[in-house]
Amino acid sequence: MDMLTCSHVSKSFGKRKISDKKFNKEFDNKIFDNKVLMDLTFSVPEHTIFGFIGQNGAGKTTTMKLILGLLERDSGEIFVNGIPVSFGQNRTNRYIGYLPDVPEFYSFMTPLEYLMLCGEITGMEKKESQDRADRLLHLVGLSKPQKRIQGFSRGMKQRLGIAQALLNSPKLLICDEPTSALDPLGRKEILEILCSVKNETTILFSTHILSDVERICDKIAFLHNGKIALQGTLEEIKGIRKGNGIEIEFNRQEDANLFTEKYKEGKRTGKVQVCCYQKTEKDVIEIMQLLARNNISPQRIEMLEPALEDLFMEVVGK
Repeated sequence: MDMLTCSHVSKSFGKRKISDKKFNKEFDNKIFDNKVLMDLTFSVPEHTIFGFIGQNGAGKTTTMKLILGLLERDSGEIFVNGIPVSFGQNRTNRYIGYLPDVPEFYSFMTPLEYLMLCGEITGMEKKESQDRADRLLHLVGLSKPQKRIQGFSRGMKQRLGIAQALLNSPKLLICDEPTSALDPLGRKEILEILCSVKNETTILFSTHILSDVERICDKIAFLHNGKIALQGTLEEIKGIRKGNGIEIEFNRQEDANLFTEKYKEGKRTGKVQVCCYQKTEKDVIEIMQLLARNNISPQRIEMLEPALEDLFMEVVGK
């Protein structure tokens, strides 16, 4: 079952004027729709971590606000747990926990006091709220000591934000750039927490940090120019490339020079390293034959899997 479905969703924010007198008089002072999302379609299966990838400004946060019913879409449909999302009506939000990129708290409270307040606001029984808060604070490593939130680091606030988002046992947890401003240790802690709750909820993980996606996500989608450019499992997306890379390391710089002279598709990545992109095992045989014909002895030949970063750069045209 899909916990979240976005079908042909479009969103624009008013109009904007384009000034292009210098290069194209046809478009000078023309008015265009300021489109952020165009025909956005993807689905998130239950109990998966779905990586929602895009550059800053790609429309990830806009998409999440549409899912939460905080913005009105121009067209398309959104379903959470099989129920349609309506602008201004939050009946689907009872299934959702939300962690913004910069969560805000009452700094004079302790974590337990804050979670108990959140439980009271949402109508939880006091004992249920206490038990749930204690378990979640233990999960995110904030059970002891009970310091005031005002003394928390950015990483501690992110962990408290996850606890708050999980308080009502949501079926869908939406995380907007949860690791973007954290150091490596803080990022590791957040990723481990998200992995640990995967059996309890479904996670939409918005980010532009590709290494985080490779570590924890079951499925991913690339958002570019308001559309989904690629989506699938990591293996499926990497399989879109015709082949992997081949890295060749030579004993001498002269051998590397001769190889790149004979094999024009080779790109130097170091004094004695050459990489040949999008190659297959058949290409390896051809390269070996070229090396033999020219009496070049490589020190190492290695097949390299396509990196997610390389695929992302291809999508955004960098």
